[in-house]
Parts: sequence; structure tokens; C-alpha cells
Amino acid sequence: CHLIHYLRLSHHLIVLNYLICTFDKLKSVSSEDIKITDAVFDGVEVRVFEPPAKGDESLKRSVVYIHGGGWALASARTSLYNNLCRIMAESLNAVVVSVEYRLVPEVCFPEQYHDALRATKHFLQPDVLAEYSVDPSRIAISGDSAGGNLAAAVCQQLSKDEDLPVRPKLQALIYPVLQAFDFNTPSYQQNMNMPVLPRYVMINYWIDYINGNYDLAHELLINNHTALNVGQALSFRTRLNWTSLLPPSFKKNYKPVVQSTGTAAIVERLPALLDVRAVTLARQPRTYVLTCENDVLRDDGAMYAARLERAGVPVTLDHFHDCFHGCMIFTVWPTDFSAGVQTRNSYIKWLDENL
Repeated sequence: CHLIHYLRLSHHLIVLNYLICTFDKLKSVSSEDIKITDAVFDGVEVRVFEPPAKGDESLKRSVVYIHGGGWALASARTSLYNNLCRIMAESLNAVVVSVEYRLVPEVCFPEQYHDALRATKHFLQPDVLAEYSVDPSRIAISGDSAGGNLAAAVCQQLSKDEDLPVRPKLQALIYPVLQAFDFNTPSYQQNMNMPVLPRYVMINYWIDYINGNYDLAHELLINNHTALNVGQALSFRTRLNWTSLLPPSFKKNYKPVVQSTGTAAIVERLPALLDVRAVTLARQPRTYVLTCENDVLRDDGAMYAARLERAGVPVTLDHFHDCFHGCMIFTVWPTDFSAGVQTRNSYIKWLDENL
């Protein structure tokens, strides 16, 4: 059983790696006027996209972008993300910093988070912002999928840092991964076999990220790690109760999956499953959350948006009924999907209006 599970995951990752490598050979479609440089921010590699200077302006707005890929795939340098960041820099006339954090299996949690935080804090230093002619009051932290998880965690930490001279104005999360408490939310049940991200693949991304073992996959799939007898899960139960956080159109007729007796040892072995770095809401900036109907992570984003709203944070939930996980980066032939263009344009429009 474990061998079959491993082979399915390996096949999925091989296909994704093949697609990424194939798309990486495609020519960028954005303006050649964007200056691209590779740099190192506090030991972390980044790629910086700078639009040409205009005579009538002094400072530009900026976006720190953290790419997705299950904490294990993709790169700030691949064509998929290169194109997205170039178009963002051009459309917003903004300096875009794309973070090249280290990946699984080279490192596991929390090193990806530490890389993203170190690079962001370095960029937020007044002298560095001045070097790139960035307005300190107009900076957004953003990311998609696993990068959305890292962006939310970075924003949370920055909000708690009393000595930080510059804080982000916005956070913008694109179909983010935000919880490993419940793998049976309505969107996980509805889209359990949906490409590009089936439920078993997302569970295994989590296992790899927190340096676990695949023999735990079935326990996680049926929520044994957050059963009623698992004391460590108690504080999360009300915060991540989808029955009270999701609108009826998301809940549909799905039922909660709550085990009365589970396996507390899972959380003892892997405490990162219930790590709070991406769930604290205090002092968060104005937030944008993009979700897609055909995505296991739809409810992660929707629950986060609802909790932010209840905490008094201005939030925009931008939901797309006909779109799928990962679609925003698929805007170049031969995968120039309308879903990708539609979501990308809506995301950039919100940034343009709010940043």
C-alpha cells in the first residue's frame, strides 16, 4: 500500500518537474525594458525586477513575491514565475523581489520560512529600499500556494516585530496553503482527485515539508491527528471550524470528518502540523485572498479571509468559480489558459488599486 502511494506521488512529481523544465525553455512574453538582476539578501538568493525609471517620479511601490511549488518545486528563475514577476513589475510600475528560498529535500520546515523572512526583512531596511528607489509606505508581501503560506507567516512575524522601521502595507495570497488541521474540508472532499493538486499530493507535500514519513498519510487523510482525544488540537478546533467559517455555497452538503479517537502521537512526532506561524491574525495588513473552486485549498483561503474579517482586518476574498489550483502561472503558450489570464489580471488590478 505504501509502495503504491509512493509511486503515485513520484509519478505526479516527475510530471510536474517535466512541465516546469519544459516551460522554462519558453521565451518570456513581457517587456524587455524590465531590468532583472540576481542578488543575495542576508544569505538568501533573490531575483529583482525593476521597471525603467520615469522622469516625473522619485520612488516606486514594491512587491515581495514568494513562489509556490509545495515547498519542493519551482524557482524564482523559472520562466513561469519569471513571466509573472516581469508582468507584475511592468503593469504596476513596481520593483518586484522574487525570493529563491531553499527547497525540500535540501531543507525542511522551518527553513523555507526563515529564508523568506530573512530576505524580506533585509529588503525592508531603509537603506536597501533607497538603493532600489522604493517607497517604504507602499510594499506588499505576496505568494501563491506554498508561497502564500510563507507570505502569510512572514506577515505575521513582521506584525509582531516592534523594532521594524518599515512594515508591509498589504498582503496578497493566491490559493494559499494555510492549515494542516483538517484534510476533509468541503474543498478537500469535493476536489480530492482534481488535477493539478489531488488531496494525496497535498498531504504528501505537508509530510515532506515537516520531515515526516509517508506511513502517516492515511492517518492525516482521515483526520486522526486532530481527533477529539488529541489535546494539542483543542485550541485549533474553534479557530478552524469550517462549519462556522464558510458560506453555504462552499459548504454545500458536505459533513465534517471528526474522529472521536485518533492518534495523538502524530502531533507529538510532528508538532509542525499544528504550528501557529500562519494562523495568528493580530495586526495583519489589508489582505487579498484569491481562491479557486476546483482546488483542495479553496477553503484554506476562505477560512483565513473570514477569520481576518472577524478580527477587523480589511480583506478581499476574490473567488473564481471556473478556475483551478496553480492556474495563474499558466499564461504562456501552450498553456495560455483563460483562467490564468483572468486570475492574474484580477490580482494585479487589486494591487494597483490598493498599493
